[in-house]
Parts: sequence; C-alpha cells; structure tokens
Amino acid sequence: MSGHSKWSTIKRKKGAKDARKSKIWARIARDIMVAAKDGGGDQGMNPHLAVAIEKAKSENMPKDNIERAIKRGTGEIEGADYVEISYEGYASSGIAVFVEALTDNTYRTVADVRSIMSKAGGSLGQNGSVAYLFSRKGVFDVPAAGVDESRLFEVVADAGAEDLELSGDQFIVTCEVEAFGSVQSALEKAGISVEEASLQRVPLSTNSLDIDAARKITQLIEKLEDHPDVQAVYTNLEFDDALMAELS
Repeated sequence: MSGHSKWSTIKRKKGAKDARKSKIWARIARDIMVAAKDGGGDQGMNPHLAVAIEKAKSENMPKDNIERAIKRGTGEIEGADYVEISYEGYASSGIAVFVEALTDNTYRTVADVRSIMSKAGGSLGQNGSVAYLFSRKGVFDVPAAGVDESRLFEVVADAGAEDLELSGDQFIVTCEVEAFGSVQSALEKAGISVEEASLQRVPLSTNSLDIDAARKITQLIEKLEDHPDVQAVYTNLEFDDALMAELS
C-alpha cells in the first residue's frame, strides 16, 4: 500500500477532511477546471476529468459546484487560468518529496513551497530529481466490510488491475494509469463501493525512519498540504506499523 494511501486513510479517520471541507472542494474544483480545459468536458472521453469528478463525489461536493467547475474549464464561464505544476526535492533524513499543485501564480507557489521545505530542513531540486523514484498508478480504496476478497480479485484482475492488498479495514487496488477507467467501470458494474479513486505517485521503494524523524516528515507533509495551491504530496517514507500507530 502506498504511503499516500495510508496517509489519506489516517486523515480520514481523524476527521481532518470534514474540518476542511471548503478547502478540499476548492482544490477539487481547480482540478476539474484544469482537466476540462485540457481534455474537454465529457468525462467519458477525459479520464483526468472522470477521476476529478469521482473525487468530488466522494467528498460530497454539490452537483452544481462540479458543473460550474467544468464550465469554467471549458470556457463557458469565465474563471481564473490555473496550470498544473510539480515540485521535487528532499526533506530531512533524505526522504524524497514530490508535490503536485494547481496555481494561477507559479512565482508565488514555488516561493511558498521552497520556504516550507527550507524551514523543515529540506530543499527543492530540479525537475526529475526525485520523479524517477515514483511510478504513476491508479489506486482504489475499497472498504473491506461485506466484500468477498476472491470476488473482488476476480473483478479487478479481469479489468486489468495489477495488485490487491488488504490493509486494515480496506482493500487497496492498484493498476496502471491506462487501466484506471476499466477497473473503475468494473467495480461500478459489480456494485462494489469505492471510498476513494485517484491517480497517485507510488514510491518504487521506501525508507524507514525512527519515530521522531518520521514525525518531522509528516509535519512537513501537513504544512505542504495546507497550502491552498497544493493538490497532493508524495514521499518515499515507509509508513510502518509503529508510525501508523503513532499517527493514529
């Protein structure tokens, strides 16, 4: 299970998402706008948009908000011009950090991200400095309650999934980006509930740290995620049982 998935699960259980619903909706709306701008407003022909809309639904974002974001992206409604941008670098203890952002002011965002990294003992690097340590994957979080693992495996494997793992009270389904749509459709047709579906950067290998050092990394992740332009933060920190217990 990727560190990002474990981190997301922890934050859901702690209720952080409910406390920051408006901020989350704003981020999702920007993602929808960029997806619609780049690939059009038909989610059936635009996988990026389909993922963003699914994320919006999982966060109970109102239908009107979703439709307005799509129209802003396609130009039917005037709105800010957002661009996708990523930042790469290293945190303390040599942990790789990959930040995905959507911004209407790249100068502001890079300055803010650099400052957050620097204050936490890390630094930004050039594009490509840590990207090779991650692989882009489709990830589905499926609540395990009431789900037969054998049936779930059959459904997702036939649709092109490459891995199925039970972690706590969830099954984590992983697939190549190209298979995301087919796996999503297969789960829907089978009536299997999905708590979250997203495209993530999964680390090819992870690094374990002691609790104190790992806590510093999670504090950095939280500070980066709190920035309004940041969509997601990925690291190659190993979220082992001891760290999961500490964070939970």
